[in-house]
Amino acid sequence: MTATLPWPLVVGLVAPLGLAIGSFLNVVVHRVPLGLSVVHPPSACPQCRQPVRGRDNVPVLSWLLLRGRCRDCRTPISVRYPLVEAGTAALLVAVALHLQDVAVALAVLPVAAAGVALALIDLEHQRLPFAISGVALALALPGVVVDQLGASPAAPLWELLVAVAAWVGVYGGAWLLTGGRGMGLGDVALAPVLAVALGALGLGPALVGLMAGFVLGALVGGLLLATGRLRRGARLPHGPFMLLGAAVGLFAGDPVTGAYLSLTGLA
Repeated sequence: MTATLPWPLVVGLVAPLGLAIGSFLNVVVHRVPLGLSVVHPPSACPQCRQPVRGRDNVPVLSWLLLRGRCRDCRTPISVRYPLVEAGTAALLVAVALHLQDVAVALAVLPVAAAGVALALIDLEHQRLPFAISGVALALALPGVVVDQLGASPAAPLWELLVAVAAWVGVYGGAWLLTGGRGMGLGDVALAPVLAVALGALGLGPALVGLMAGFVLGALVGGLLLATGRLRRGARLPHGPFMLLGAAVGLFAGDPVTGAYLSLTGLA
């Protein structure tokens, strides 16, 4: 366990950062699947091609002041933009407040932010770009290292290593057994990223997150099949369920693990 911060300071620091990150994620979600740079050219209206002015690029507020329309041509701007910005800020604040540990938060927050972009891209394009998972892992590792080198890490190193082995083994094995039909390589590449983030908290959150992803996927997939909204044999993106499962592991992993151990008499 490393340094903690008072919650007003956490909110004051993380909320504006989350809004800015959410604004950037909107660019990532639009450009990365198309193979475009996320830094050049500057953002512009897709209809009239006029560059977005600095005053019109303030997260959430600019969209509200412009009433959801381009300043120049009045083309509607999708409500997804402010929702992603506000949602990312809310998610990162919730994660930071839940963890209450600077080093672990520095490991988990980049993965949480990347997860927003990955979920949206997978839902729209049915792919999980390796580049985003790779950047998330690279940004998470320093926080994990700092936590592990501290006097009292959030979880012992062996739990972190077992978590990574479990996630990679399950997803890698599923990909091999199905020949890539039931599991994409993007899912396999995302597995160690989520394993590192959850494993830094302990084996319980990591295993709960791993199982929750499959349970949620099965429940939603079964419901869509039963209601005719998904054809049998059609592919349902699994990335969002991996990420939702990881969120379950993050926020409820310890209570679920404790309840399971108590019920089985292993506690």
